[in-house]
Amino acid sequence: MNYFKYFPLTAYGFGNETQPDVFRNITVYAEVIDEIRNNLAFYNDYHIQEFERPDQVSQKLYGTPNYHWTLWLMNDNIREQGWPLSNREINERILETYPHKVITTKTTLTDRFIVGQTLTGNSSGATGTIHHRHLDLGQLVVNNATGTFRAGEIISSTNADGDVETITVTSFEDEYNSAHHYEDANGNYVDIDPTVGPGAQLTEVTYFDRYFQMNEDLKQIRVIKPNNIIEVVNAFREAIRS
Repeated sequence: MNYFKYFPLTAYGFGNETQPDVFRNITVYAEVIDEIRNNLAFYNDYHIQEFERPDQVSQKLYGTPNYHWTLWLMNDNIREQGWPLSNREINERILETYPHKVITTKTTLTDRFIVGQTLTGNSSGATGTIHHRHLDLGQLVVNNATGTFRAGEIISSTNADGDVETITVTSFEDEYNSAHHYEDANGNYVDIDPTVGPGAQLTEVTYFDRYFQMNEDLKQIRVIKPNNIIEVVNAFREAIRS
């Protein structure tokens, strides 16, 4: 990649090797980028379009795909989290990341229904295994679910001591459609009492909502103004040579 050819060479010893290898010092970071990315005179805001690639953004803005690397230098979010996904990719990623089912209950879970226990719906006959627990939300993440647990039914499970434990189902849904957290009218995270529920004043934010919004936020980036791109690129390359 042409971008790296401007980085200085350095000697580095890998593992137990006695002779160091010479390679590009990609840890070098030029202060010139820090100086311009918060300077209104040098950047514009840009919204990445659906299916738009970095090289296409560079071509659109600068008439060449070769400045795509400046997008990462100007934006910490895409450098840390990656380029935003398309809506189709988001749906696929969410289904892959959150494949389980979630039972929500107002019954206290602190001392019962631990990870690994098998659940059985007393009226639905549905079954599943506890994969994870979110005690602050009254949630049981269920793996290998068969059938559909019903709101209002009693679920039973036998613990390691042979005792039968029970809870009452408030809701049963796909993991990605379950609550990740709740927010007030100002968008602030709010803790809830899981034995009471969130109430009508709070807004539920699901795993899908949160993942989708995080991806949307990645689409809003800062780009170097076309009139300044040559000047900035040359200054950056000169800085990393020195």
